[in-house]
Amino acid sequence: MDTAEIRRRFLAHFENGSRWGAHTAVPSASLLADDPNLLFVPAGMVPFKPYFLGQEKAPYPRATSVQKCVRTPDIEDVGRTTRHGTFFEMCGNFSFGDYFKEGAIELAWELVTKPVADGGFGLDESRLWPSILHGDDEALALWKKVTGLPEDRIVRLGRKENYWSMGVPGPGGPCSEILYDRGPQYGPDGEFGTTSRTEMPVELEDRYLEIWNLVFMQDELSAVRSKEDFDIAGSLPNRNIDTGMGLERVAFLLQGKENMYEIDVMAPVIARAEELSGRRYGADRDDDVRFRVVADHVRSSMMLIGDGVTPGNEARGYVLRRLLRRAVRSMRLLGYEDPALPELMPVSRDRMGETYSDLHSDWERISRVAYAEEEAFRKTLQAGTTIFDLAAGQVKESGGRVLSGQQAFSLHDTYGFPIDLTLEMASEQGLSVDEAGFRGLMAEQRERAKADARAKKGQHADTSAYRGVLDAHGPTEWLAYETLETESRPLALLREGHSVPALAAGEVGELVLDRTPFYAESGGQAADAGRIEFDGGVLEVLDVQRPVRGLVVHQVRVLEGELPADAGTLHAKVDPEWRTGARQAHSGTHVVHAALREVLGPTALQSGSYNRPGYLRLDFGWTSALSPDQVRDIETVSNQALRADLPVGWQYMTLAEAKEWGAIALFGETYDDQKVRVVEIGGPWSRELCGGTHVDHSSQIGTVVVTGEASVGSGNRRIEAFTGVEGFAYLARERDVVHELTTMLKAQPDDVVGRVRDMVERLRATEKELERARLSQLLAGGAGLAAGAQDVGGVAVVAHRVDGAGGGDVRTLATDVRARLAADRPGVVVLVGVADGKVAVVAATNDAARERGLSANDLVRALGPHVGGRGGGKPDMAQGGGTEVSGVDAAVAAVAPEVARALGGA
Repeated sequence: MDTAEIRRRFLAHFENGSRWGAHTAVPSASLLADDPNLLFVPAGMVPFKPYFLGQEKAPYPRATSVQKCVRTPDIEDVGRTTRHGTFFEMCGNFSFGDYFKEGAIELAWELVTKPVADGGFGLDESRLWPSILHGDDEALALWKKVTGLPEDRIVRLGRKENYWSMGVPGPGGPCSEILYDRGPQYGPDGEFGTTSRTEMPVELEDRYLEIWNLVFMQDELSAVRSKEDFDIAGSLPNRNIDTGMGLERVAFLLQGKENMYEIDVMAPVIARAEELSGRRYGADRDDDVRFRVVADHVRSSMMLIGDGVTPGNEARGYVLRRLLRRAVRSMRLLGYEDPALPELMPVSRDRMGETYSDLHSDWERISRVAYAEEEAFRKTLQAGTTIFDLAAGQVKESGGRVLSGQQAFSLHDTYGFPIDLTLEMASEQGLSVDEAGFRGLMAEQRERAKADARAKKGQHADTSAYRGVLDAHGPTEWLAYETLETESRPLALLREGHSVPALAAGEVGELVLDRTPFYAESGGQAADAGRIEFDGGVLEVLDVQRPVRGLVVHQVRVLEGELPADAGTLHAKVDPEWRTGARQAHSGTHVVHAALREVLGPTALQSGSYNRPGYLRLDFGWTSALSPDQVRDIETVSNQALRADLPVGWQYMTLAEAKEWGAIALFGETYDDQKVRVVEIGGPWSRELCGGTHVDHSSQIGTVVVTGEASVGSGNRRIEAFTGVEGFAYLARERDVVHELTTMLKAQPDDVVGRVRDMVERLRATEKELERARLSQLLAGGAGLAAGAQDVGGVAVVAHRVDGAGGGDVRTLATDVRARLAADRPGVVVLVGVADGKVAVVAATNDAARERGLSANDLVRALGPHVGGRGGGKPDMAQGGGTEVSGVDAAVAAVAPEVARALGGA
């Protein structure tokens, strides 16, 4: 049974209904989680979290979905085990205060055991083992009732295995799993079901494969100290069901395969990799791991790019970059050196595209991003290999056998060199790597990144205080579209996540109002600025956020008076100038996006944006720099749209209706299936899903002045622009610059560019002439240096200090002096240059000197300590540097003794 059929049967089973009622089929949400604590959606229940947390009322009592998921903590284990993958699909059914344990158990058991001819999966009941939380007698009784299984076929596991929570105070509950016995060839026999266990024995994990997990969400947790240590405060007012069936796991069971990498949607990628590499899957254990990495990472990367992720050095972009580069690297380890993704990714597209049609329609963008990253990585490998060789050489020269963790980390962090590549190349040179040191530095970097992310968010990861306000008072009445002023009542006053009785003058805290006119930062638009007045005081609004869905929180500073938590009516007022500028910038972003697609084509889609009053930046997927003409065309099309005074409007509809209408859903944003806001400018010219504030007509934007276009990562570009008054101010500054230049040059504005170009060309010509004269003067002394060579054991030795000369000049002079020495006599030239407080040491030897055993590399290494530096190179030419100018004369004096010592050793 192929994967598409398994997915279809799962959804049909729940959609068609039973005695527990029909379920609403909900399309998969984006992989990009709408959660500040998650990079990606890691489980099927994540899109339904607001319903489980009580933040929103579920629009349906029962739901079913097949959700795209990505989990990244186990990337290093991908391919090494049969249980780890990055991208996977989680089939789930959900009950929001509707049916509970019996319904979940019955529905799951019916589907997995129902004959294939009747629409089920037809799994052999004798191989199925339910598990429950030890002590959950209710679940035990229900499993026996529903399945007819004896008690010794129902496994009791502890909290570590069979209790679910989100790791913070909130909902939780016991779990029940359905395990499939793959047979004794995958693990030992034993009395599996007769005793209680705290967790699944490791030796049985491959044999007893978990295919479905049923979460009985029934408890309210007041404290969660660990997965096994928590307090249960009481029962939830509404009991919920959250289940997850791993599509890939069921697929490899039903398809008779050994693991998830061999199922119908992944095996074709392995088959193509076999053709390209000439190696065979199943012939070598290490190669098998590489084949699996390729199959998994190619699919995962494609799905992430499809949902709008672009490679980068932070957060989601970094994960994608790592996946792509591991796939490419694995193909190189399999012996395939040519570009691999153009050969592999279309294979994955053709299989996954049967379900996810956007992979076909958006293929031009997806492939462009992926292939550009591979090309960049190929260049990285070339540069990183050179750096690695230098680092390995330094280790060997020092007599060491271990590449330090810092060196491995620098290769990884600065050059994008994978640690597995460093390990392999080190092994080839007889070296090991301080992996513990590397892992420690990586952990430190992750902690810094997390701390920075938390600081940038300006909010606490623990949202329990906000949820408490929401539970007590309900959602904020948000009036940003309707008005700039409201009379409001304070609901909560917080500092650092805790309630406070008051805020004194100068203090900063968080204020929650029952109603607000302030726009909360979202969709790339900065939060409104303004003031909140109360009896006896004034607050400055610094920021406005939505830490939990439905609740608007104002970060405020007390300018006057003292704000008590129980203050009476407050007057909230948005700065009208700020809002005007914000509307211009946000509408300007839509205009630039539409102009971008008109100039570059429909695949140039926005991947991120930020706008504040008078300024906008727009990131978009594109693999090459824009030409000046393209940038000018984008600006021209944008301003033509402003001059046309296009109407700006918005309306609400379902997500499906919006997509059918042609509205663009931006990557990285999460939308409600039932109600989205579509903003259009000039009708179909610009239609986007957007919750921001906008002008009424495009002419009100004032102007769009593009100020820059640059790369912000592989496959991603950024345009920046000013709008409104700020745009005119920018043009005025440019005008002033031109006026000043025309005055200085006594030229007309149209002649300024030509005059400046002529001046620059003359300046460059003069600089080149001066450089030639300086070099001629430097080389003029070469003959004298060669003539004054000292004889050391039959070797002509030139050792000299050159003041005012840097490394390049010294190297040029040393080469010239060496050429002036007699070719049939051994000759050594060592010059030490001093410029700008830095020392450059260059040594050169001729053929006859090298035949006597003299090496320029050895001389530079020997002289390095005198000038506080080091260096190296080849036997004929080597170069080093240092910072201790006081040691230059000693270095020059040491040349002859070093030559004599080398001759004596020879």
